[in-house]
Amino acid sequence: MSVVVVGLEHKLVPLDLLERVAVSGEDTDEVLAGLGGRENLSEVVVLSTCLRTEVYAVVDRFHDAVYQLQEFFAKRAEIALEDLESFCSVRFDDDVANHLFSVAAGLESVILGESEVLGQVRRAWERSDGRHASGPVLEGLFRAAVRVGRRARAETAVSRGTTSFAHAAVDLAAERVDTGLAGRDVAVVGAGELGRSVVAALESLGPARPRRIAVVNRHPDRAREVAEAAPEVVSSFPFEELADVVERSDAVFCALDVGTPLLGRAVLAPSGSRSRRPLVVVDLGVPRNVEAGSGELPGVSVLGMDELRTAVARATDERRSEVEAVLEIVAEELDRYRATVRSRGAAPIIAALRDRLEQLRSSELERQRTLLKTVSDDEWAKIDEASKAALAKVLHHPTMLLKETAGTPRGERLVEALRALFDL
Repeated sequence: MSVVVVGLEHKLVPLDLLERVAVSGEDTDEVLAGLGGRENLSEVVVLSTCLRTEVYAVVDRFHDAVYQLQEFFAKRAEIALEDLESFCSVRFDDDVANHLFSVAAGLESVILGESEVLGQVRRAWERSDGRHASGPVLEGLFRAAVRVGRRARAETAVSRGTTSFAHAAVDLAAERVDTGLAGRDVAVVGAGELGRSVVAALESLGPARPRRIAVVNRHPDRAREVAEAAPEVVSSFPFEELADVVERSDAVFCALDVGTPLLGRAVLAPSGSRSRRPLVVVDLGVPRNVEAGSGELPGVSVLGMDELRTAVARATDERRSEVEAVLEIVAEELDRYRATVRSRGAAPIIAALRDRLEQLRSSELERQRTLLKTVSDDEWAKIDEASKAALAKVLHHPTMLLKETAGTPRGERLVEALRALFDL
């Protein structure tokens, strides 16, 4: 049994391919059901963030599992498997934990120390657990990853300053809107975590914040929740009024978790032009929330992930010195996780072996006791204690060896040998 992760991430993959393989919230249950139903995948977690989509799995046959997961991505991207393989990252066993810990700590994000990714890691596991797609192995891995992410942000300065796509998006929009966002009308489409983060980033501008912030969401109750937190600035609107809200806005932030674009010409420029009130649109969706080509509409400027990645590079340079400190935390937690896995992996087989040998010892003593009727109770007690002590000594070395090698290829071979020898 091995743990693997197969995925596509922004460092190696063009944005259009990332968009095609991204798993939105509304697709997650179906994807988990499809992957979890495969014979070779016993546990599955799907992690799909702004610029990465990965599947973590506990598998029986490594090569078969990698093929299955690459095939899944190829079908989702609608490209040939051989064309996808060069873009896929494949990791297994120790490298899986090291990678996930780095992701949770913000080391693998476009924005070094990004704050949103930690919540995404936690929710990915919770969603899988809630659908019974994961189990104890991935639970231990993801719980440890969340601990790493929290430590990295509490014990280092890697997350100080602009550390989220929300703040970076607001900064970018403020640069592109003439005279900034102060006193402007702004719309936020989406009331999930990213949408709420954008609203919070806008409010944090203080005197430079917009005059009005309109929140539009497909589920109006969630939009109202966001507005109620700051009613003097934020208002909520039903999704049916999206076009009217956009028409009144100087900047629009799109933060929807959807599989297809929902904003196009009909919403952004229904009359064909925005020349009298130019509009800046920041598309934070992966896949995109805004239809391709919308930025060519007169008076409409669309900024997407490519522009955002360029803009945030400047903001992260000053935090590079914190990387070593975060890597130390990752290394410490990796050692801790390995020890936990070794202990947990050895425990069931050790317990089963002890139970089996104890059953053999006690049953043999009972059989002999019916034959040796002249032996007194005190003498049988001494024989019982002596046989227990002998059994403990026999088991000592195998027990220690199993604990030391648990979670390693050698340990797995020893476990399989014990199962075969003692029919465990």
